[in-house]
Amino acid sequence: MFSNVFRRREEEERLDKEGRLPPGQSLTQKFPVLHYGPVPPFRPATWDLRVWGEVEQEGRWTWDEFQKFPRTSVKMDLHCVTRWSKFDTVWEGVSVRTLVDQGLIKPKPTAKYVLQHAEYGFTVNLPLEVVLSDNFLLATHFNGEPIEPDHGYPLRAVIGAIAGRDDLKVPYLWKGAKWLRGLEFLAQDRPGFWEQAGYHNEADVWKEERFG
Repeated sequence: MFSNVFRRREEEERLDKEGRLPPGQSLTQKFPVLHYGPVPPFRPATWDLRVWGEVEQEGRWTWDEFQKFPRTSVKMDLHCVTRWSKFDTVWEGVSVRTLVDQGLIKPKPTAKYVLQHAEYGFTVNLPLEVVLSDNFLLATHFNGEPIEPDHGYPLRAVIGAIAGRDDLKVPYLWKGAKWLRGLEFLAQDRPGFWEQAGYHNEADVWKEERFG
């Protein structure tokens, strides 16, 4: 056990020297489960993902339709507001940028923000520029396997840091909603569930923007 702790500390020090460990964070080898409320059931026959708001045309896709969209994989470091960080996680899913580039989502010029809608009415907000970045993904798989129910199966938004990409904004992990069901494009920002409860609206991991 002592050797495991020693190796973890060594790895944490290495990541810190590489500039990948944000202030106030600690390395974890596990994947802690944190969410508000119960895990919702998945019913493929009735599941859909909606897009509406400041878009040229509202969209709705069934589970079968969503799985036919172009897929991508991204390796990211995850940083939770509760102070753990998990590195080099690999996610597979659909990029919002790809959906926009292919004309499947057409944001109006007035669209500046996106409100993620999840099961049980949970919401979380992000600027559109972040949602269209390489480090934001509508993910179905984690490390080669379907996401576990506790982590957002069948679909979750995930946001993290890509090593070497200092040009990307990196919010804490809560800014990607588990059990995602909709994307509402907004002209004006609208706080989500945790933001209304006192969490920071921007949530920049490098600035330790944990609470507003």
